[in-house]
Amino acid sequence: MKGIYALIINLEKNIKIRVGSLGHIPFKRGMYVYVGSAQNGIEQRVKRHLKRRKKKHWHIDYLLEHANVKDVLVKKGPKNLECLIAKKLMGFSVPIKGFGCSDCNCESHLFMINKSKIKKLKMKSMVFR
Repeated sequence: MKGIYALIINLEKNIKIRVGSLGHIPFKRGMYVYVGSAQNGIEQRVKRHLKRRKKKHWHIDYLLEHANVKDVLVKKGPKNLECLIAKKLMGFSVPIKGFGCSDCNCESHLFMINKSKIKKLKMKSMVFR
């Protein structure tokens, strides 16, 4: 299936992580949402993200070495939907500048988000409208 996914991620402690070419990024303890796309097999992409041991290829691989995926939201759709969702998330979360968006003009594809906003996001499927 081709589509877009959002990983709901929990980071249990404050940490500074070297994220590939972005360098060292300080992350605060809390919840994050990462938006990605897979136009050739979203199931395999999500399974890869959920693996603990893997070669680091994407920015998210560096964060997931220290954090846990709590939930995954998936939607069929074209690649440009990934950026539309990221832009919606800008309105009610804190972007991690430059993260996961090296192939587009977005400010970020990773956002720190309040737990209450995650519940709202899931309940209303807000990300995928």
